[in-house]
Amino acid sequence: MSAAKTFRVLPGFNLTLGYTLGYLSLIVLIPLAAVFLKTAELSFGEFWNVVTAPRVLASYKLSFGTSLLAAAINAVFGLMLAWALVRYSFPGKKLIDALVDLPFALPTAVAGISLTALYAKNGWLGQYLDVFGIKVAFTPLGVLVALVFIGLPFVVRTVQPILEDLDTELEEAATSLGARRWQTFRHVILPILLPALMTGFALAFARAVGEYGSVIFIAGNIPMVSEITPLMIITKLEQYDYTGATAIAAVMLILSFILLLVINGLQAWTAKRTGRDR
Repeated sequence: MSAAKTFRVLPGFNLTLGYTLGYLSLIVLIPLAAVFLKTAELSFGEFWNVVTAPRVLASYKLSFGTSLLAAAINAVFGLMLAWALVRYSFPGKKLIDALVDLPFALPTAVAGISLTALYAKNGWLGQYLDVFGIKVAFTPLGVLVALVFIGLPFVVRTVQPILEDLDTELEEAATSLGARRWQTFRHVILPILLPALMTGFALAFARAVGEYGSVIFIAGNIPMVSEITPLMIITKLEQYDYTGATAIAAVMLILSFILLLVINGLQAWTAKRTGRDR
């Protein structure tokens, strides 16, 4: 007896697969391959000198350091915001929920200009911070603020659906057994949320590493102080140093692939821990 024929909504596997591979090749694979081909024009020594120049190393430190810190901040406060949106009802809840997605919809240049206007020395917030000697705009702290702004939605939107599916009876059972609030959170809630929280952290970190538009205005672009790696690539292009630009881009690309593998692993772990792969 022959096996029942599997129903497919989109018929023609070969045609669908061919279209998919062709589309990915034109949009993703060929441009990425061009980066490595252009970089291959450099000898290893020239490549090493470009990607380890003092200004480039300083940009790596700033980009990856602030991205990691911003993702950690978003992991904490994104979890708190997601918890408030899921577990509580309050006036303006829908508005706040909609504002979480604002960094997705807002052009990055507009976000950068707005943050600069707010945190400049004579800005609405900057003038009060300046009294305490805190300078945000045109400093690495300004870069951190911009990266926190653009990365928050990733954590909130990753954790929020897990919280919505989390049964409150687990917390009630822990409380009835004598567990305190922190013990309930630490031993009951956090293990369930941790995979999604780590996925949101990785997504926010990956987005922050390559961010340019919202950072370039508030950073100040001071050499060795507030230059991000994407700016170094743009600077090389403006100097018609295409091989130097692609060399730095290749380093960023390799790191992005590593981050992508980590994110996919975290997403698979999340699905396994929450039972969604069944």
